[in-house]
Amino acid sequence: MLDFSIDPEFQARLDWAAAFVREEVEPLDLLFPHGGDPYDTHNEKARAILRPLQEQVWAQGLWACHLGPELDGPGFGQVKLALLNEILGRSYWAPTVFGTAAPDTGNAEILAMFGTEEQKARYLRPLLDGEIVSTFSMTEPQAGADPQEFVCRAWREGEEWVIDGEKWFSSNARYAAFLIVMAVTDPDAPPHARMSMFIVPAETPGIEIKRNVGTMDERESLDEGIHAYLRYHRVRVPLDAMLGGPGEGFEVAQARLGGGRVHHAMRTVGKCTRAFDMMCERALSRRTQGTLLAEKQAVQQFIADSWVELQQFRLLVLHTAWIIDTQPHGAARTQIAMCKVQTAKVLHDIVQRAVHLHGSLGTTGELPLAKWWMAAPNLALADGPTEVHRTTIAKQLLRNYRPAEGLFPSEHIPPKLEAARKRYAHIVTDDNLSGRVNA
Repeated sequence: MLDFSIDPEFQARLDWAAAFVREEVEPLDLLFPHGGDPYDTHNEKARAILRPLQEQVWAQGLWACHLGPELDGPGFGQVKLALLNEILGRSYWAPTVFGTAAPDTGNAEILAMFGTEEQKARYLRPLLDGEIVSTFSMTEPQAGADPQEFVCRAWREGEEWVIDGEKWFSSNARYAAFLIVMAVTDPDAPPHARMSMFIVPAETPGIEIKRNVGTMDERESLDEGIHAYLRYHRVRVPLDAMLGGPGEGFEVAQARLGGGRVHHAMRTVGKCTRAFDMMCERALSRRTQGTLLAEKQAVQQFIADSWVELQQFRLLVLHTAWIIDTQPHGAARTQIAMCKVQTAKVLHDIVQRAVHLHGSLGTTGELPLAKWWMAAPNLALADGPTEVHRTTIAKQLLRNYRPAEGLFPSEHIPPKLEAARKRYAHIVTDDNLSGRVNA
């Protein structure tokens, strides 16, 4: 049975989180608004505000809620995490305040699953404690996220691995204490067994940030970009820098990307809810041509369509979380892909309507809407392009079907009618049916 109910104790924590994010965390979005600000561990003013807030989250037992008890997390499960992430999605800083910021969450998970005890001690513990940030360095400039086209190589020389090649869009590399790098170690192996994963300390010689690329809402003229274009110049790491085994890089990557996709969706519910709230407030506050916007049918349709889409998406996310919580690992693959497909679309559509209702003000930096709207294309590409996940959904669903037997579809009426006649021949005769069939 589907059950999204929450016990009163956790609901009280959610209520606390909602008020805390609104009153204490959202102001950080205004004071430190640039994309890299939550990850810049050297910004003393931001950290002076951040640390006391994180301590309050610790005291509430809500720190790093994506982690299980084996990693000192609360082990709430994905449904509770979804409800919390809805609240965190309202604020760009909130995931950092609550210890759930990407890509550190995914990197922590694969360190926990595949790392050695030495790797966990050196990298995982300070990452979980929020003392450092990290980078996931996978995509490449000529290949995007397609691992079959990767050319960044790693080979063994004596007691070291040597990494050479370029990586693209390695988020937060300029702030990271370490990078997790996927590189081709066996180019002759099958596509998904060609690569291995390595932990590379940021201070390792040979790492070059060619440039920090700015996205739509980041000004390169002010060096606001946080997505690094990297060159690894024969970077040397010890043999024990490998995360997992040789050829397991794709497996390691997939272990982190599924959770990241659904967590993006969870937070998007919160951002869309905030945009919807703004839309409704505007409709009741602004007049044009003698009446409130809320009295215009087009505006009413905006509001109705947005709410329907938001609730459908929210239920999809919660259902996906419920499957992850209650069924074997991998059972939610199709549902996670469905969340990924809808995340950017729902954000785009709802925020675009909110922008439109706010008129010229909605397009300015004096409201958060324009910045949110510009995030939609990035969400459509993050953790794999939407089109790839549509293909995944279709392939998974088609496995449940078989071709029709014979020339016509299985729903072809003539043979089904003949079968129905035979089944009920003792009651229904051809004379009874002739009038209805002819009609």
